[in-house]
Amino acid sequence: MSRSVRLPLALAFIVAIVICGLWAWLGRPVAMPPSPLAAGETLPCVSYAPFRDGQSPFEKELMIPEAQIDEDFAQLAKITSCVRTYAVEKGLDKAPAIARKHGLTMLLGIWLGPDVDRNRVELDTGVRLAQENPDVVKAVVVGNEVLLRGEMSATDLGSTLRWVKSQVGAVPVTYADVWEFWERNKGLTQNVDFVTIHILPYWEDLPVSAAEAGPHVDEIRQKMAEAFPGKEILIGETGWPSAGRMREEALPSPSNQARVMHDVVALAKKRGYRVNVIEAFDQPWKRRSEGTVGGHWGLIDASTRTPKFEWGRPVEDFPGWKMHIAVGLVVVAAAFGAAWRAGRDRADGVTPAEWGAVALAALFGGATLGAAISALPLESLGFVGWLRNGLLLAVAAAAMVVMPAVIGAGRGLAPFAAALDGRLRARSDASTIASALVLVLGVVAVGTVAFELVFDPRYKDFPVFSLTGVVAALLAPLLVRRAEREGAGLGETVAAWVMLVGGIYVPLNEGLSNWQAAWFGALCLVLAFTLWRVQAVRRKG
Repeated sequence: MSRSVRLPLALAFIVAIVICGLWAWLGRPVAMPPSPLAAGETLPCVSYAPFRDGQSPFEKELMIPEAQIDEDFAQLAKITSCVRTYAVEKGLDKAPAIARKHGLTMLLGIWLGPDVDRNRVELDTGVRLAQENPDVVKAVVVGNEVLLRGEMSATDLGSTLRWVKSQVGAVPVTYADVWEFWERNKGLTQNVDFVTIHILPYWEDLPVSAAEAGPHVDEIRQKMAEAFPGKEILIGETGWPSAGRMREEALPSPSNQARVMHDVVALAKKRGYRVNVIEAFDQPWKRRSEGTVGGHWGLIDASTRTPKFEWGRPVEDFPGWKMHIAVGLVVVAAAFGAAWRAGRDRADGVTPAEWGAVALAALFGGATLGAAISALPLESLGFVGWLRNGLLLAVAAAAMVVMPAVIGAGRGLAPFAAALDGRLRARSDASTIASALVLVLGVVAVGTVAFELVFDPRYKDFPVFSLTGVVAALLAPLLVRRAEREGAGLGETVAAWVMLVGGIYVPLNEGLSNWQAAWFGALCLVLAFTLWRVQAVRRKG
């Protein structure tokens, strides 16, 4: 076997081993603390919304079938003794009777908002259900975060609470809101039997990491107990998302969700206070208003209808890690194969440095493309979301073949004009045009994400798995050869500045502890460098 064959085979083997080792390490189960629940013990209470994929509370004519609620409650009875609801419309007026059937009690929610007529229907129905089902309805939660949303004044809310208390007899009445809004409206305590607070460490103004979330919840609960002496404090919502974008140190993941749940439940049992977990099932409809993270707070997966973790058992953050390895090996074979095929007619052959550049592209692309495929259904919502993220994935896959072929052919990275200028395109070969097209698409892909993260970042994901292979593949040929001389112009200069600004602003805006933002910022800076090298050829030429 000649040296020209041994070198690429050796590099491909090394890259493949690195990818296998990386995902075997990342795919290992993450250990959990001992279960805070004794054998046969269930959670004190869990938030329940009945909506499945394709259903939403914003559908005016939607009516949830009783059979659907019955199926959900049958499953929830295995993990909890209580469910908290948020409204009585859309079929939820049947919930108390179904809860009784499955041995569940309820914190019955009455939804309040800006629509006075709708509020009256909710109030009348909620009061009736509490009166008719005192064995099931253990408390009435009148309003959920209506002060936070600014849809009702504290005065009107207080009047509403007093009216409900006068109607439901011995059934306790409460109001639920983020803990800061209880601090600002202490006068409401005279109208409730106990105070219901929401503590969501991920959504705090200063987000808290998963490791600190349990103690944070405990600390805030104690703070509120001191602020409202003589009133029981119920933690009406606390939890952690299993997927979505980071907020500073707060990383959504399956293991972090399980870790937070273990810590919160253990501390609640130790301190002797009540806690309600948000939420029972993932709610896909929330993704439209809160991004990927909004649809992944459930203890039970929306699509499989199975629990995401078992108490006290290790949890996998990347259950598809074996598929990631398989995809990575395909990428390595495709990248080296494309370079070999493109370079087989070269008199001097592909140089060792060029094989090294191919290996770089194959490593980064192979290590991330499988994860990008796994992230596709999590981060894509609706036709536009699937189209956008599917195109990002397609560009990444194309880059893994096109750019190694460019390197193997002994060509440099071509500027935008080779693909966009008809006259230049007419006298360019296929390799040059493909190289320029990947550069254009890569800049559009990264630039679009950067624009979102600069101007509307709160609910936007960091699609770093899809973008990493593209950026690495575009950089690779510049490590061994200058860019093509003809055609570079103002477009590359402007794009380079855009990437530079995005690469600096996004990590600083998100916080340096957000490694997803730092990763994306690094991709922007690498692409800015790549574009600078491309347009620098024009100046030197």
